[in-house]
Amino acid sequence: MSTDTPGIDPLQALRAPRDPACDVFLTGPVFLDIIFTGLDSAPVRGTESWARGMGSSPGGVANMATALARLGLRTSLAAAFGDDHYGEYCWDALEQGEGIDLSMSHTVPGWHSPVTVSMAYEGERTMVSHGHEAPAPTGAPAPTAAAALSGAPAPTAAPAPTGAAAPAPAFPRCPPRARAAIASLAPGRSEPWVATAARNGAMVFADVGWDETGRWDLDALPDLAHCEAFLPNAEEAMRYTRTDCPRAAAHALAERVPLAVVTLGAEGAYAVDGRTGVAAAVPAIEVEALDPTGAGDVFVAGFVTGTLADWPLADRLAFAGLTAALSVQEFGGSLSAPGWAEIAAWWQLIRTCASQDPAALERYAFLDDLLPTTARAWPLRRAVPTIGFRQ
Repeated sequence: MSTDTPGIDPLQALRAPRDPACDVFLTGPVFLDIIFTGLDSAPVRGTESWARGMGSSPGGVANMATALARLGLRTSLAAAFGDDHYGEYCWDALEQGEGIDLSMSHTVPGWHSPVTVSMAYEGERTMVSHGHEAPAPTGAPAPTAAAALSGAPAPTAAPAPTGAAAPAPAFPRCPPRARAAIASLAPGRSEPWVATAARNGAMVFADVGWDETGRWDLDALPDLAHCEAFLPNAEEAMRYTRTDCPRAAAHALAERVPLAVVTLGAEGAYAVDGRTGVAAAVPAIEVEALDPTGAGDVFVAGFVTGTLADWPLADRLAFAGLTAALSVQEFGGSLSAPGWAEIAAWWQLIRTCASQDPAALERYAFLDDLLPTTARAWPLRRAVPTIGFRQ
């Protein structure tokens, strides 16, 4: 985690004594990610390929949690962790390394951590994963199928690693008070905690995966009714709205949710505020992509940050796109999430480039009010954690 620009709290001006202790709550499965980079092409059957780079990091929902924490948001994660070395490593990396609250997480005895191997090449990635559903903690009621898949703890949790806070017993029936919560929607699935979080005042931000049923029916996403913002990609948005244009899809979605944000890949993003009718479009920043793993999570984290800080819609989109662009220049989902040090260094560098269009730079002028006047020189390089090193 970068600590070169400490003390930046994007919500500092808005905090009050009776505010929730948690800014953002989320839940889901934590994977151990093993990332290979520097591959010139996809591996060929029957051959051995050597990668020029490798790293290990917590993955899955940890990508989003890390991105939020590095932007200064007080982040709480409910997840199941294996009691193997992988699980111990992921717990320590998130709690001690990133400052993420794991008091609602738990360790499952005898359960091994899910693992994903990711190979990045030609601007894309291929992944192979293995894992099993987390069983319910001993003596606890069995969770719903959706909760089991997410890794969320049942009301009574198994012991956490030594030194970890005891898990709170209320989740998933009663999530903690938070300014925001992040959910992943799936057709035909309802997570009771989402409605509870919304009733308790949390703004719910949601993405969605590919609809394997092929129905693409918004009414099949029951938790959408509780969402403040819905952030599908262009293909998902057009399929759900039966439109042939991402912008038209965003406007159609804004009739269902207060904020509709459609990501457009290399073309940036487009958003519509359903309450005011205000729309905003921000082009993507051109960068040399090393590994796109986790870029979508980083985009959502940036947009959540700007929304909680009450920035104008266009600034939120620009900030989300910037953080995502910075992330693809590093490898590994949670490893690549930028902090304020990386953002400050980029802003300092980009203004010295003679080839930059002043009008394009004006889009990011809001950063002047957030960042220190000096920053470390770009590029910054993070330490690459791996399992097995000892101090």
